Amino acid sequence: MTIASKKSFLTVSILFLIMGVVFLSVANLWLGSVTISWGDVLAAVFNRPASPQTNIIIWEYRMPQVFTAIAVGMGLSVAGLLLQTVFRNPLAGPSVLGISSGASLGVALVVLAGSAFGMDVLQSAMMLNDMAVVVAAFAGALVVMAIILYVSGRIGNVVTVLIIGIMLGYAVSAIVGVLQFFSGAEELHAYILWGLGSFAKNSLVRSEVVLMVTLLLVFFTWFFTLPLNAMLLGESYARSLGFDLKKYNTLILLLAGLLIALGTAFTGPIAFIGLAVPHLARAWFNTSNHKILIPATLLLGANLALFCNIIARLPGLDTSLPINVVTSMIGAPVVIWVIVKRSKIKVA
Repeated sequence: MTIASKKSFLTVSILFLIMGVVFLSVANLWLGSVTISWGDVLAAVFNRPASPQTNIIIWEYRMPQVFTAIAVGMGLSVAGLLLQTVFRNPLAGPSVLGISSGASLGVALVVLAGSAFGMDVLQSAMMLNDMAVVVAAFAGALVVMAIILYVSGRIGNVVTVLIIGIMLGYAVSAIVGVLQFFSGAEELHAYILWGLGSFAKNSLVRSEVVLMVTLLLVFFTWFFTLPLNAMLLGESYARSLGFDLKKYNTLILLLAGLLIALGTAFTGPIAFIGLAVPHLARAWFNTSNHKILIPATLLLGANLALFCNIIARLPGLDTSLPINVVTSMIGAPVVIWVIVKRSKIKVA
């Protein structure tokens, strides 16, 4: 493939992914348990005359899901790309550092701890609609992230940091398991529902904030394209170019951790998007250049999250699937494909 054809392929692919985000966003506004015509959807979006019911459905229920899905799809996908590059491990994802587990612990302390210790607490159903759960999840994720950053700054060995992150995840999960064992049935049910993940937990204002903060964090990743590309060629090569790997590893882990914490706090843990999407981007664009992979990954992540949200809502029915069920069904085959490809196993 010539340089000109590569540029054309890149341009067409990026435009295609942008159009995919627009199309899937409109499809998310159109499809659901209540059938709304395309004309009414467009009228509501562009503030033209529409029925009060249509405006409520679009702006209070479906638009926040669109913004949240785009934000979380972008954030987790880029975080997964950063982690896979820093750790030079194709199976590194948002859950590998224990940050998602930290968010789960924060929620467990809010929802389950009172019941587990026999204290009189607010009803779980009410608490899950409160900002307290979001704050607890974000705080739990930040505590684990702070430990990881401290270890990274003191040790600097990415393999050691990875192992400590995995062990932290196991330890935190054990604490959550104890709280679950001693909690009441209602609190346990509420916590499990949170753990299944959903893009429908946020108001319009909250989803807009999540999207804007995610875009800001993703923008900062652009300044790390050179050290990220150098890391792919090994630590010695990166140091020979003058990069302080200890510093860059810490900063990149901070960015990835904030993206993971933000997404998990507002939606619950979302499986496989951060793990699978970077591999899809590498396969599609056939490159390891982060100047291409970062925009490709964030657009693919937004597309996949929006698509999963459509599947999860089962258009035309009054029920919806947990978003983790859908992302796992799509993401797991991608991870299996990566393992098979790296192991050079020929499948008949």
